[in-house]
Amino acid sequence: MNEVKLFLGPQHPGMHGNYSVHMYVDGDIIKKARPTPGFLHRGFEKLMERRYWMGNLALIPRICVPEPDTNEMVYAMGVEALANIEIPEKAHWIRMLVLEMARVAIHLMSLGSIGGPTGLYTATYWAIAQRDLLLDLFEELCGARIYHMYIVPGGVRKDLPEGFTDKVLAMMDELDEKIPEYEDLILKHPVIHARTKDNILLPAEVVWELGVTGIGMRSAVGKEYDLRKVKPYAYYDKVDFEVPTATYSDALTRLNLKVRELYQSMRIIRQVIDKMPSKGAVNVPVSTGSALRWTVPAGMVYSAVESSRGEYGYFIVSDGKEMPYRIAVRGASYPQGLLGIEKYLKGHRIDDASLWMDSMGVCTPEIDR
Repeated sequence: MNEVKLFLGPQHPGMHGNYSVHMYVDGDIIKKARPTPGFLHRGFEKLMERRYWMGNLALIPRICVPEPDTNEMVYAMGVEALANIEIPEKAHWIRMLVLEMARVAIHLMSLGSIGGPTGLYTATYWAIAQRDLLLDLFEELCGARIYHMYIVPGGVRKDLPEGFTDKVLAMMDELDEKIPEYEDLILKHPVIHARTKDNILLPAEVVWELGVTGIGMRSAVGKEYDLRKVKPYAYYDKVDFEVPTATYSDALTRLNLKVRELYQSMRIIRQVIDKMPSKGAVNVPVSTGSALRWTVPAGMVYSAVESSRGEYGYFIVSDGKEMPYRIAVRGASYPQGLLGIEKYLKGHRIDDASLWMDSMGVCTPEIDR
């Protein structure tokens, strides 16, 4: 056997983010894989302990760039629990709208990204272009396309722009027409089937060993475990939706579940817009003085939301001062993006490494936090 060491990333078109996997290969078969994080490391957790409570709002969205709103939500929920803040009814509905729009956006990105390692670039162009139109709506909402800083402790920054919900509904109607085309192009394509069917398997025992949640878990064990259902936050208990599951977790099955989740997110968005009150406050004051000098009562809390990749949590400790004493992030893609690569990429082909990153939903900053 003649092993050769290859480097996938950090500057490789098949790598998701600034990350690297060192692969020892024999021919095109991976014999050993060693994930090498650190290329993106910004010390997010320690930085949050050196910034004022409100000052962290500009930092936390960067812990997962494609889905920044989950960070905003989980941070706001934790701070509100510590400070005993009750946010207005309309703020709950707006938060749900933003979170589901973000879920649609990242699933479109993930479905399109499968075109890179498989050579089906039409999928990339279609899905990313559609996602870009959704980012236009975020820009109208808050002035930013990527880092929104819109969900804040106490509610949301401001009310929805006039006519915004009509534009969101129009986008959902457009997606109703587009998603079947994505299904035909991606899920029924012979190349995609050849590369993803019975490949990148995630058996049930591996799910429990690594602590994988989200689509990775639901596709392997058939369990409808979704924090929006089992531990509802915002007003998720006031809307109807299903949690898609399967019992055979190959890459193709996970792609199928992402499409099915798209439909459920669109279903939630329509209900949110229908049930959201037209008037009412969208935030409450959290400080009687300077927001930057705001102090949060001493205590500790673990808050969690259901991101597109699974359970996303913050453990926050306050000592009653102007800055957090400790913050630890439970990145949803950490198990499959770090431990999973090292233990289970062995035996796959070189070109499957990029498929692992995409179909497992690995978001690099969650590891380099």
